[in-house]
Amino acid sequence: MEIERKYLVETPPAGYESWPSSPIEQGYLCTDPVVRVRQDGEDYYLTYKGKGLMAREEYNLPLTREAYLHLLAKADGNILTKRRYRTPIPGTGLTVELDVFSGKFEGLMLAEVEFPDQASADAFVPPDWFGREVTFTGEYQNSRLSRL
Repeated sequence: MEIERKYLVETPPAGYESWPSSPIEQGYLCTDPVVRVRQDGEDYYLTYKGKGLMAREEYNLPLTREAYLHLLAKADGNILTKRRYRTPIPGTGLTVELDVFSGKFEGLMLAEVEFPDQASADAFVPPDWFGREVTFTGEYQNSRLSRL
């Protein structure tokens, strides 16, 4: 089960470029249900995501590079590219993942936080720099961006 909240970032915090990061490339084989292939640094995955906005089923299966490239060639829509920056959120035990998109969505920045349970997600107070929450609109789900 994946439980996460997502925010549209207009002004990231100073120095975010020094956070640990990795390049991500992903394509969608299907968007209902979501079936995605992703390269995250040197790791490759096939992911299934169930329905939902904040909480939904998620299963990741490792792929070889060759299998990833084979499946990526079959993806529909846009191939998304971004750099994911990760840093702890002080005093929470949580990590923010700041996605800075390139390519078609150059300049788009989204902050995501994953939670261990629904109560933690409901109680979360985001840092000011996170900006507008878009968790429940679905407008910035990557699967939706792949179809624009």
